[in-house]
Amino acid sequence: MPAAVLWVAALAAVGALVAWGAGSWAAEFPKAWVLPFKDWIGGFVVWLQDKASFGLFTFRDLTRAVAWVIAQPYALVHGLLSAGLGRVPPLPWAGLTGALAILGLWAGGRGLAALVAGLMTFIAVFGQWDSAMITLASILIAVPLGVAGGLALGLASYRWPAIDRALAPVLDLMQTVPVFAYLVPVLILFGFSPVAAIIATVIYALPPMTRVTRLALSRVPSEVRDLGRMVGSSPRQMTWRVMIPSARDGLMVGVNQVIMLSLNMVIIASMIGAGGLGFDVLQALRRLDFGAGLEAGFAIVALAVMLDRLSQAVALRLGEVGRPPAGPYLRAALLWLVVTALAGLVLPALQVWPESWRLSTGDFWSRVMEAINLRWFDTIEAVKNFFLLNLLVPFKRFLLSLPWLGVVGLVTLAGWRLGGWRLAVLTGSLTVLVATTGLWEEAMITLYLCGISVVLAMLIGVPVGIIAAERDWLWRGVRIVIDTLQTLPSFVYLMPAVMLFRVGDFTAMIAVVAYA
Repeated sequence: MPAAVLWVAALAAVGALVAWGAGSWAAEFPKAWVLPFKDWIGGFVVWLQDKASFGLFTFRDLTRAVAWVIAQPYALVHGLLSAGLGRVPPLPWAGLTGALAILGLWAGGRGLAALVAGLMTFIAVFGQWDSAMITLASILIAVPLGVAGGLALGLASYRWPAIDRALAPVLDLMQTVPVFAYLVPVLILFGFSPVAAIIATVIYALPPMTRVTRLALSRVPSEVRDLGRMVGSSPRQMTWRVMIPSARDGLMVGVNQVIMLSLNMVIIASMIGAGGLGFDVLQALRRLDFGAGLEAGFAIVALAVMLDRLSQAVALRLGEVGRPPAGPYLRAALLWLVVTALAGLVLPALQVWPESWRLSTGDFWSRVMEAINLRWFDTIEAVKNFFLLNLLVPFKRFLLSLPWLGVVGLVTLAGWRLGGWRLAVLTGSLTVLVATTGLWEEAMITLYLCGISVVLAMLIGVPVGIIAAERDWLWRGVRIVIDTLQTLPSFVYLMPAVMLFRVGDFTAMIAVVAYA
């Protein structure tokens, strides 16, 4: 009863402020109170770039050194896969496809080998090989950096509670700050190059690996830890021979997330010099060429599925006691690469998939979108207007009509009731911070759109997850859809949403729900 009374009182206070505070400082945050955060942040970045120094070297020297260290392996991998090394051509498509299939044969048997070979051939057949190899070169550098960094931070967070408390807000910030927000600082500090794109990708993909590592280690059974202590394991042995192997399944979820998020970054990374499939999707978006964008997007999905299934299978195989030796398979893969590279000098079709053999469904998908627009335009407009008039617009107007002071009080009260005074101070302070940026209206619009999208995503996702959890055959199909939606860049399904529903809140809601 007391909790209900408090909630009613809070709502009454909000209503009173709406009635009393229209046009006053309590209803609308005064412009004189807005703090120039953007000027401060911009000045800080300029100071880092131009004046920050560690004595022997400047901050600019440090960033350029980091960029140089990352650029060396990237140049090697990029040369092997795409550009070539001097007079040596890049790896032939037939050679790389066969070598990865042999690796899949060792790790997961014939099924995985066929899947890997099919996915790589799909990329070549649809003319996406060159762009895919540029993207793969970036991913092969970004994913190990993200996994290693996340593993190290997760281990530190698990061992030392102080580091865990310090990392929590940093990880929250990294996961919620839009990528575009730190794209400009990364550009300023590291320049316009594929290396800058790799660094931005690592920043984006690092937090999930860190959190999953912390969670996986904390869920290792106490009996396993006790056994490690009983046999006299040193701290290093306890970590790498007891804890990490026991938490392997959870850690592989983190690896999966790093791969998926890295590939989801390819379009944004292409804006700062990455190129590859992301640039192709970006070009298609500018032309609203859904077919071309979809083909490039499916190539990204093919890469994601191939890397995910291979990494999962290799990790499982390495954990087996009586696993078959990898040496013969590695030698066979290397021999296949050499043979196809030499044969490609005589048969160019082994080196590069002939252009006359390429397939394309781009025109078909574009015609499908046009046909849907022509035939179902009235129905689509009716559905869009129904949601806009009965759900989106009323909720948006309600949030925008709330006085900022009432919202701060209600959020603070909710934090106190749910998590005590610490959460109340945190939520209240952050809400005030939003107001002081001068972006209160934009924040309410974001809150309304994300709030409705989250509810709709849960209404769809939770029942599907519950049903799929009880049926393995259904989960296999659902997993394919999940992997596709998680790796297919959001810009790809933004195109049909814009083409069908035009630019607006309803279109944004569809894109958010599909992504979430």
